[in-house]
Amino acid sequence: MNTPAVTRASLIEARGVYKSFGQTPALRGASASVRPGEILAIMGPSGSGKSTLLHCLAGIYTPDKGEVLFDGQLVPELSAADNVALPLLLNRTRRKVAYKTADTWLDRLGIGDKGGRRTGELSGGEAQRVAVARALALAPKVIFADEPTGSLDSLTGEKVMDLMTGLAREQGATVVLVTHDARVAAYADRVAIVRDGLVAAMDRATMTASSSAAPATGAKGAH
Repeated sequence: MNTPAVTRASLIEARGVYKSFGQTPALRGASASVRPGEILAIMGPSGSGKSTLLHCLAGIYTPDKGEVLFDGQLVPELSAADNVALPLLLNRTRRKVAYKTADTWLDRLGIGDKGGRRTGELSGGEAQRVAVARALALAPKVIFADEPTGSLDSLTGEKVMDLMTGLAREQGATVVLVTHDARVAAYADRVAIVRDGLVAAMDRATMTASSSAAPATGAKGAH
């Protein structure tokens, strides 16, 4: 099988990447490259590993073997500012503007002094706020968030939710989030409760009453 060429002109490179989930292999030595300003489509049948490759290129997954580089650096070694600036650079934002935007968002999330820190040097809560900053920096139309305050203390979690909901109100962005925390759900306009594979849409007032009465057993079962 031919290996896609990886060149020094690439902004992002995957080199011989392997990734498994339990005993199930998703990538078996995948290599790919994306040049600055290029639009790359990753295609393939269901289960081929295309989403896993995308997540590895984006730095969301760490390869079990092989390496992913951004602008010549290993992605796990990127600083907090690099991680937030990455999607902006991929969106053809000028480097100076991308990093200024990254610094602004890190500052708004209370970690402006962590911009030069590597991912491995951050606490769990700090790393989660970097991920939130990365999501917000592009001013997206839709934000998908899975337990956005899961690793944060109450005060920091409130700040994150204020920013996310503020973006939705100010820029017309849509937010879809998964949470087990009724305090986080209270920020929503509507709540969908999933039980036994079925969804019931409820307004916030009803959800507030129901959540306080609902048993906590099995709260972390299905997502």
